[in-house]
Amino acid sequence: MASPMRVNDMKRVYVNEKWCLGCRLCEYNCAFASSGIRYMAKALKGKAIFPKIHVEGDDGITFAVSCRHCTDPICVKSCIAGAIYKEDGVVKINREKCVGCLTCVLVCPYGALAPGSDGVMQKCELCTQSGGEPACVKGCPNRAIVYEER
Repeated sequence: MASPMRVNDMKRVYVNEKWCLGCRLCEYNCAFASSGIRYMAKALKGKAIFPKIHVEGDDGITFAVSCRHCTDPICVKSCIAGAIYKEDGVVKINREKCVGCLTCVLVCPYGALAPGSDGVMQKCELCTQSGGEPACVKGCPNRAIVYEER
């Protein structure tokens, strides 16, 4: 019988700011993957994007910010609507329950949550809906974003 997955054995998104170009392709690939539309131009052209990962930085140092899927996530504890939960090591948001109060934004030490186009909170869920490598990792031309166990 296989042993249960430990939190440390879970793959996560990691960023190496030394390799980040600040091109924001991770943001576009994330927004595209979340759109449900087959063609990127149709999904994103001329539209405001709301990625679940975002690039920060200045003075020549840039890095992508996404959910760390904390062992004991404060966003889960602080969600007044019970919309944020943890499943199989991945912190997720039930969009039907979210009331958009922004409490999770205030408590997240990493700045990983943001409202989507409809005001409902969103964050990286490791592209669990696609079952593969996260779109931000696939779309990073410099491999500054990786999906691995550490």
